[in-house]
Amino acid sequence: MKVFKYQHWHFLILLVLLIGIYFVVRGYPTLLKGELLGVNTSTWFLLAILSPIVHQIYVVVCWRMELFYNSISKVFGAKGFKIYKIGFAILILSRVLTIILLAASSANTLEINAVFAYIIAGIIIIPSIYLFYSVKKYFGFDRAFGIDHFNPKAFKKEPFVKKGIFKYTDNGMYIYGFLILWIPGLLLLSKAALVAALFNHVYIWVHYYFTELPDIKVIYKH
Repeated sequence: MKVFKYQHWHFLILLVLLIGIYFVVRGYPTLLKGELLGVNTSTWFLLAILSPIVHQIYVVVCWRMELFYNSISKVFGAKGFKIYKIGFAILILSRVLTIILLAASSANTLEINAVFAYIIAGIIIIPSIYLFYSVKKYFGFDRAFGIDHFNPKAFKKEPFVKKGIFKYTDNGMYIYGFLILWIPGLLLLSKAALVAALFNHVYIWVHYYFTELPDIKVIYKH
């Protein structure tokens, strides 16, 4: 089935990443120390790991079902992309929110100088902000959400964006956009939040190589 093409690699690498997280947690029992709002850090950590998994599976299913079978448009008509986009927005924001809550729950577990952590946070947020500016000005958030999967004929001759941050890299959203997820862990000195940010940042490349890149070749005939 075209929807799940290359997804065996997706789930295999995901399994490897989850096994790695298991051993990290097992090797550092104080990693999940703390609680927030009466919920222990281990629960916030689980939510911070589940959130990107649910988000990326949601995108795979929606993108591929629409691209190859027009399933969403057949059910919802012209509102199909808007409905999908609402789900996407909720899930992408959940990645940020769960890491913030996790960082607050496990604050002050990172044993480094706070000023040094703040400086790192200040440095990495600069390209992240430039990325979002470039998406808004040159790329468009609808295209970032995947509107080309809903109307591939309209986009198949569209050139790739080479302005703003995309002048320097084709993968600005994955390299720089996800840096924002490191900020809560650095500001609140949370080991667990940094582990979750690392998982998010590595796992998004699984989406790129086994979902987005193959779809680009279909839509843009590259």
